[in-house]
Amino acid sequence: MLTPALLRSRAYNPLRSLQVTYQARSINQHHFSNMADSADFYSLSALTNKGETMDFSTLKGKVVLIVNVASQCGFTGQYQGLQKLYECYKDRDFTILGFPCNQFGGQEPGSAEEIATFCTRNHGVEFPIMAKINVNGDDASPVYKYLKSQKKQLMMEMIKWNFEKFLVNRQGEVVARFSSMASPASLESEIEKLL
Repeated sequence: MLTPALLRSRAYNPLRSLQVTYQARSINQHHFSNMADSADFYSLSALTNKGETMDFSTLKGKVVLIVNVASQCGFTGQYQGLQKLYECYKDRDFTILGFPCNQFGGQEPGSAEEIATFCTRNHGVEFPIMAKINVNGDDASPVYKYLKSQKKQLMMEMIKWNFEKFLVNRQGEVVARFSSMASPASLESEIEKLL
């Protein structure tokens, strides 16, 4: 309790009191954010476009590129570049996971079957296309919640558009995040470093 005598004494320092309170809050926030970030990449799972569960533990030892994709986007042509990366590196324990998302301009309206047919027929996609998800908001996929917590872009977690890319190394660490503007070919040197 602050008495008039304590307030006049040299022992009371209101700035010190605020500093201790701030430090305690910072420690707690850091502790809880680290707990949220401590989820392991390999403990995640997601549904394939056929409705089957893919446990990410099956990706141990692989370099993984994860991309939120859409069939009616100005960046949809990147499917061909992604397929080239997949063909080039798949025999060196590299894979790509494409996650369809309809959150950006409604550019992925199709069903799982329609999306799979579009990817195969128009772009020759052979890498796994997963079930359609949300990448932002309260109902964002746990995969994307994890990825975004590990690598922010411009100090923000939010995915800004289709075809953002996350690169995960062989130890399950998210090592890089690339904007939609980054072409698949521009990622080759980063992928090579991890193989």
